[in-house]
Amino acid sequence: MAVQPEGTPCWADAMFSDVEGAKSFYGDVLGWTFGDASSEYGNYTQAYVDGKAVAAVVPPMPGQEGQSQWCLYLASPDAAATAAKIRESGGQVLMEPMQVGDFGTMCLASEPSGAVFGVWQGGTHEGFEAAGVPGAYAWAEVFTREPAKADGFFPAVFPYSARQVDDTTFDFRVYNLGENTVLGRMQMGEEFPPEVPSYVNVYFSVDNCDDAVARATKLGGILRFGPMDSPFGRFAALSDPQGASFSVIDMTTTQGEMPQLTDV
Repeated sequence: MAVQPEGTPCWADAMFSDVEGAKSFYGDVLGWTFGDASSEYGNYTQAYVDGKAVAAVVPPMPGQEGQSQWCLYLASPDAAATAAKIRESGGQVLMEPMQVGDFGTMCLASEPSGAVFGVWQGGTHEGFEAAGVPGAYAWAEVFTREPAKADGFFPAVFPYSARQVDDTTFDFRVYNLGENTVLGRMQMGEEFPPEVPSYVNVYFSVDNCDDAVARATKLGGILRFGPMDSPFGRFAALSDPQGASFSVIDMTTTQGEMPQLTDV
């Protein structure tokens, strides 16, 4: 797989205080198998679908314990240069670019409204080895109460163009790389409790949304929204037993017309 174009979602991982619990939950819900923990890199453990790397789980570093959450990484040819652009564009660099052996260079940041994301400059590890198949990454959206801040930031840092969904009932925008839509941005409404901060919601593909929701809730996950049909697939939003938010989507079950989009 070639190194991804700059700004492409290329990897996802999450910290869990109970890594074995996370492995059991996602193994059952998404069909993941897991490699050996890499003690040299903080017991970082990759998840696989049909032998292809799709995500990773890791215990928190001492002093970093807190709410579990998924982190989406965006591809960069130069993590240090991207970190500089993040600062120039009003974001925060939470972790300076750090080389991870010969795998690549990572950086953690937040956009001006607070959503945390990662930057990945691929080395021998270029990112997802599979995407769009059941159990693998499918899509992601930035959820924010301050859409203007996100909309000013992301196209300034990455080579995105933007298009707005023509609908007065909600505020949704997509960021494109050329002709490819790679990321969404949704304004958070009153359905989100005020204590929920801006975040990046990662979608994983499943072959049946309702079955995945049933497996997740049986194992202690919480259904937050859905299942709901859409032109893009049948999807649902969940929290896992350790509080990390994620969504599942069956992209083969679609309903309704594709939305109209306007260049902005």
